[in-house]
Amino acid sequence: MSAPGSFKGKRGLWRLIDALGYSRDGLLAAWQNEAAFRLEVLGAAIAIPLAFLLGKTGVERALMIGSVILILIAEILNSAVEAVVDKASPEKSELAKRAKDMGSAAVLLSLINAAAVWACLLWG
Repeated sequence: MSAPGSFKGKRGLWRLIDALGYSRDGLLAAWQNEAAFRLEVLGAAIAIPLAFLLGKTGVERALMIGSVILILIAEILNSAVEAVVDKASPEKSELAKRAKDMGSAAVLLSLINAAAVWACLLWG
């Protein structure tokens, strides 16, 4: 892995290749370190094929799949916030608690969003 920011001077395809590597590293870190992310990936592995079966149109399938992927995005961002907060402020702090709680709330809202999208499309 290259030094942080070392790809900033690169252009074009090489910058994209480096960025894809960092993204791969982030997904791997989430998988290895976050039990909630692993559970949500398992849920996505079930929900995404179901969306192809249950969605009647391409738009319905896209909404169902997008709502599931949004959960994974929110979980990764929540985990990133928690890691930064733990690094920056290992002692208990009201601001640290607020940041972590807000990250958790983002995951909850993404779960509610997915449930609402699926309910509207399947039973609406």
